[in-house]
Amino acid sequence: MNYLAHLLLAEASTESRIGNLLGDFAHGVVLSELPPAVKAGLQRHRAVDRFTDQASEVLTAKTLFSQSRRRFAGIALDMLFDHLLIKHWALYQSQPFARYKTELYQQLRQDLPQMPAAMAGTVRLLVQYDWFGQYQDLTQLGRALDQIANRIRFSHQFDGVINEIRPQLPQLEALFLQFFPRLQLFVAELGPELAEESMPSAAKTC
Repeated sequence: MNYLAHLLLAEASTESRIGNLLGDFAHGVVLSELPPAVKAGLQRHRAVDRFTDQASEVLTAKTLFSQSRRRFAGIALDMLFDHLLIKHWALYQSQPFARYKTELYQQLRQDLPQMPAAMAGTVRLLVQYDWFGQYQDLTQLGRALDQIANRIRFSHQFDGVINEIRPQLPQLEALFLQFFPRLQLFVAELGPELAEESMPSAAKTC
C-alpha cells in the first residue's frame, strides 16, 4: 500500500504516523534506537505490506499488467489503490476526504521535526505539492508514476504504465473494493500497535 493507506491505517499519534510511513524510509535507521511507539508503527506497516503482497486480489491484479511492466506492477498498484481509496472514501470514512486531508497535512507538518531526514524531505514535498490531491485525478497519477519511472536507473518499460491501467480500471477497481475491507479487518484484528509490538515475534500475525 502507498502513503495514504498506511496513514489511514495508522493510529492517531505522531509516533504511529511516523512508524507507519517509516517502512519506506527505514534504510540506515537503527531500529533498536526507535521509540517503542514508532517501532510499533513500523511493525504495523510491515504487517500491512505482507498482507497486501499475499492477498489474492493483489496477485490477480498483477496479472492484468503486461509481462514488460509486471515487474513494477506492485508500485503501480500501490499508487492506484490510493487513487481508488480516495474515489471510494465515503465507504471507509465518515469524515469527508477534503477535511481529512487538510487535518492530516497539518499533523504531518507538526511531525516533521521527529522524522528521519530523508523521510521528512519526502513528506515536506508531499504536503507542499498536495500529492494526495493529485492522486484524485488519474492523469496526474500517471504523471506521478512516470516520475518514478524516470528515477529507475536501469533499462525498463515502466513509463506510460497508466496506459495499461486505464482499460483495466473496472477490473482493478473491483479487486480493490474486495481487498480493502479485508485489509481493514486484518488491521483491526491486530489490535493496538503497542500491544502487537510487545507480542513474541513467533506469535505475531503475518
